[in-house]
Amino acid sequence: MEEIIKINQNDQGETQVSARELHKELGVKKRFSAWFEQYREMYVEGTDFTSVLSGTVVNNGAVKPLQDYSLTVDMAKNVAMMSKTEKSQQIRDYFIQVEERYKKLANDPSYQMALGLKASQLLLEQKDQIIAEMKPKALFADAVDASDGSILVGQLAKTLRQNGVNIGQNRLFKWLREHEYLGSRGEQYNLPTQKSMELRVMETKTRTVNNPDGSIKTTHTTKITGKGQIYFINKFLQVA
Repeated sequence: MEEIIKINQNDQGETQVSARELHKELGVKKRFSAWFEQYREMYVEGTDFTSVLSGTVVNNGAVKPLQDYSLTVDMAKNVAMMSKTEKSQQIRDYFIQVEERYKKLANDPSYQMALGLKASQLLLEQKDQIIAEMKPKALFADAVDASDGSILVGQLAKTLRQNGVNIGQNRLFKWLREHEYLGSRGEQYNLPTQKSMELRVMETKTRTVNNPDGSIKTTHTTKITGKGQIYFINKFLQVA
């Protein structure tokens, strides 16, 4: 059987026809949008047709998006006859032949098996995509589990680099100051802000050192909590 109009098949095995291709093959002189509008109210969107975008290449090589509709074969067959062009009957007969062919295929065990294999392939592709999307989260969850509680900012920068984020300790400190997670001046320089403390993404470790001259020195070290590690990693990978 010679193909007059391309028949597409969705994941459920249902046959679909492009409204634009139907319009072209029928030889309708009326503009596509006006032609389709006179029929769309007779049918149910989502059941008889769905709105889709197709594309056409323009003079500069760019692809211009075009409004199109994916029609069931039943709708395409009826619209072809209602359009009343010289090719209406020929195209209607073509769709009838297509329907008969697919009915025969529907009862063919090998065809059903092929559909099942296609569905399985789609599931596998979706599985791989989901795994790829979840991999950063899993890596970081493992990193947090492996860490002994909170870590230094430099250690967080190292973990980020290991997972594809191009950043070092100094640049990370700068980013944290610019985004108001760390203080940027005075005694609060590079220490957690109120925002960080409320989010519980950072903490300060205070240490007291006895100097040889008898004086006491107190140091404050900023550390990233377990929650903070996941929080900042998600921010940098945009998976939060």
